[in-house]
Amino acid sequence: MSLLEFTPTFSSEDIIRLANEQFGLTVDALRRLPGERDQNFLITEPNQQQWVLKACNAQEDPEFLQAQQRMMGHLAQRLTGIPRCRPTPHGDALGCATADSRQHLLRVVEFLPGRPLADLRFRSPTVLQQLGRKIGSVTAALQDFTDPALERAFLWDLRTAPAAIRQRFSLLPVALQPVITRCLQDCEQFVVPRTDQLRCSVIHNDANDGNVIVAPRPHAPGEFDVTGLIDYGDALFSWTVADLAVAIAYAIFDTQDPLQAAQQILTGYVQTHELNEAELEVLFPLIRLRLCLSAAVAAEQSQLRPDDEYLTVSQAPLQRVLPQLDAVPHRIATELFRLCTPLDERSEVQAFHHWLRTTDELPSSALQLPADATLRAIDLSAGSPLLTGRPATWTPASLQAVIDDYVQPQEIATGRYLEPRLLYADEHFSSTADTAADAFATERRTVHLGIDLFAPAGTPVCAVLEGIVERVDACPEPLDYGTLIILKHEPAPGVCFYSLYGHLSSACRGLVAGTRVQRGEVIAELGAVNDNGGWPPHLHFQLATDLLQTARNFPGVCRASETRAWASICPDPSPVFGPQAFHCQPAGFSETQVHARRQRNTPAALRLSYQQPLHMVRGHDHFLYAASGHRFLDAYNNVPHVGHCHPRIVRALSQQASLLNTNTRYLHDLSSDFAEELAATLPDPLCVCVFVNSASEANELALRLARAATGGHDLIVLEGAYHGHSTTLIDISPYKHSGPGGTGAPDWVHTAAVADVYRGPHRDIETAGSLYAQDVRQIIAGLQQRGRRLSGFIAESCPSVGGQIIFPPHYLSDVYAAVRAAGGLCIADEVQTGYGRLGEYFYGFEQQQVVPDVVVLGKPIGNGHPLAAVVTTPEIAAAFDTGMEFFSTFGGNTVSCAVGREVLRTVQQEQLPQNAATVGQYLLAEFRRLAQEQPLIGDVRGSGLFLGIELVDDPSTLAPAAWQATFLVERMKEQGVLMGTDGPLHNVLKIRPPMTFDLPAAKTLVAALSRAFEQLPVMTN
Repeated sequence: MSLLEFTPTFSSEDIIRLANEQFGLTVDALRRLPGERDQNFLITEPNQQQWVLKACNAQEDPEFLQAQQRMMGHLAQRLTGIPRCRPTPHGDALGCATADSRQHLLRVVEFLPGRPLADLRFRSPTVLQQLGRKIGSVTAALQDFTDPALERAFLWDLRTAPAAIRQRFSLLPVALQPVITRCLQDCEQFVVPRTDQLRCSVIHNDANDGNVIVAPRPHAPGEFDVTGLIDYGDALFSWTVADLAVAIAYAIFDTQDPLQAAQQILTGYVQTHELNEAELEVLFPLIRLRLCLSAAVAAEQSQLRPDDEYLTVSQAPLQRVLPQLDAVPHRIATELFRLCTPLDERSEVQAFHHWLRTTDELPSSALQLPADATLRAIDLSAGSPLLTGRPATWTPASLQAVIDDYVQPQEIATGRYLEPRLLYADEHFSSTADTAADAFATERRTVHLGIDLFAPAGTPVCAVLEGIVERVDACPEPLDYGTLIILKHEPAPGVCFYSLYGHLSSACRGLVAGTRVQRGEVIAELGAVNDNGGWPPHLHFQLATDLLQTARNFPGVCRASETRAWASICPDPSPVFGPQAFHCQPAGFSETQVHARRQRNTPAALRLSYQQPLHMVRGHDHFLYAASGHRFLDAYNNVPHVGHCHPRIVRALSQQASLLNTNTRYLHDLSSDFAEELAATLPDPLCVCVFVNSASEANELALRLARAATGGHDLIVLEGAYHGHSTTLIDISPYKHSGPGGTGAPDWVHTAAVADVYRGPHRDIETAGSLYAQDVRQIIAGLQQRGRRLSGFIAESCPSVGGQIIFPPHYLSDVYAAVRAAGGLCIADEVQTGYGRLGEYFYGFEQQQVVPDVVVLGKPIGNGHPLAAVVTTPEIAAAFDTGMEFFSTFGGNTVSCAVGREVLRTVQQEQLPQNAATVGQYLLAEFRRLAQEQPLIGDVRGSGLFLGIELVDDPSTLAPAAWQATFLVERMKEQGVLMGTDGPLHNVLKIRPPMTFDLPAAKTLVAALSRAFEQLPVMTN
């Protein structure tokens, strides 16, 4: 008979009666809870104390149930978050009742408020570390607890799991069978030899994500704390480390990077319980073993209950994570785990380093080079200046070009150890390992684990030390090793390591494994381009203390996050070649170090983006590249208007800087050329241009123009506006002066409601423009009643910091008419929307069918070069000529004008406004489709590549979903897409990328955003 046939069937009335009679509980409310083999009920007493009454399966052993109660009592005396047991009024641990003619034991345990970890679709490092601490504290507290009833044979005991898996192996999905076979083999190799060294104790044994309780952190929306551990029904006496393995196995389901998640848990665990060397070595195989056991048991249950859809759904994460873990070599996982513990490096590595420090044996050079040859390191890192003027990413062709241009004939170019390279970020370098291990991650293998020696094809390659040929691998695929030779060296007792020689001629493949070679003996020749994987001829030389069970093609590149682990396996080969500097230590490779330096030298008010700031070293088009070599899609930075580091802009800047850079006190054609071409994009009578260095300087000048032309001083601005960082501009920027640290507006600044048809009071698109304009008219009327004189009205043509808002029809035309009737000027701040960002319109004000008196343009017109412009009419410019000279030392300098002219020409000639229109239409359609699936999306708005997604907690009250917006931005970053938030309530996702942002980029953005929404926690208990 199945155990399910012994599940009790008590009615709610039965439970209310039994709870009172046997446990003295007065039931105010009763709710049935799920249970596979027991009946579980949540009881709420009148005082709101809550308990879980469990009516146990008739086949449960009373001794085991009592042992559970004793175990929970033991833990509850030492730890928080452990449910207390409620005895009967007579002091008994268990009650008893009859159902279906069978006796069922009853027990009552405290209900822990919160929700299961399984509900969190994103598990932050904090939560994972807290989980590790909780498991470690439970393990530590159980070290002095024993109970004979827990020393039992049990299906879920990892000590017997291999046998249980083999019994069910034929039932497993065919695709998983090879993965599970390799797991069992690893257990034989890494676990079985260490069983005598593994400590044993009573363990919980089922810290799966359904039994770990989390609760929202007070005053920190969207953040959770691990608060409890429930369900002790799988407890037994077993390997102590198995508790940690079980917790990790289930917590890493569907995480973006399972190994990094496991590291976080282990980091927390060792804070409350130590791990010894043997336990560290078996941890990774045991994690996989638990997952394999779960898959095997589920396969058996599916045979018994083929109609149970839950079994199929619940196993889907298993079938994703097991191949991911299978792709990771045991040694790498173990070394990654070691970094989370205080344990020393493994003995084999210690022995190697000791030999290296003490040996008198000088290694031979790996290449036979001319006597006058010298070595010259070339920088192939992500931020290498050698890429200046070349393609944004390294390719074999660009690599050869640098060698030809930079290295003298007698020099041997060398590539450095632990260098993060853009070369490996290219799609050509994706591999099976990348595909399997990085299914949810954006991190690619970018860090070089050896050194390179670039020499002519045919150059003899020598063994650096005496050794034995371990193997010769043929790797003919494009951009692979070509031919790889691995030698094994055992230069002293207890010392064993390997030397690897890649990109060799295929002629050496006759070398036989097991052949002994002498120090300095020629073992191969460098391969030509058509024989070495397609590379410039060179030797890739690498050391390894472990070959990681790889059958062929030993990795020469690793992920940046795994650098320290790989460095312990593939140590620095530089000592083999003497004192030359092969080790890569580019400034700022460590983001932590760079961050610390910034904190020392920069005020805290100068904020960084993201919880874990990014260290960027290169840009190209709509991509940014971090020091680690990772590529990010930039949907955030509108300053590089025509794309990061556009070659036309770089060339214009460089050429003019090498010719002349001077101010506007001298005649020069460039400033006139730029002014004429800029004025040609604007409607008459806007034709007089003043070039300055920043939008803040430009807006300051715009205010001075308005005051000079009108004689007025008062100014009307919009809610949520931001116009710059000078003192005056903070005064006219409600986003700043009404925000944190602000002191409010001066009496000459008057704030009108922003014309927001989603959040504001007027939402009828047909009438909203006129109604919002009435607010401006009322301000003007008030000024006139008090005898105050209006200088003007300033607004972004489409408020950006205000929340990516598009004004309703007729709004600006009505406002401009009222302002001009009162004698004021109309200033259009086009810093964010100028130069075609809206797609259909070259300037934002064109969408409103108005012509401003003054137009302000900012940073995008210089593509990041410090450049801004004020364009006005001849009459206003004449009024500004009061006798006081206006001069901006660097404003309008020849280099800036050369850059500005080239940016404008690039926008027009590369048809970037048309691209913005096409891509913007696609994004708007996709965002609106996503809004049908995500109730958090309240509004989708914008035009071209000026788009906003407003998030609200409640569509009726429009309560802002600010923390959710921040959460999504962080998850997007983890997927390699950069976005930001905006709006006075910080709840608007803004999309303002470089204008080169194309349809493939847009599709990547949409897919990443969909996945980010799936990770949002549901904030209900």
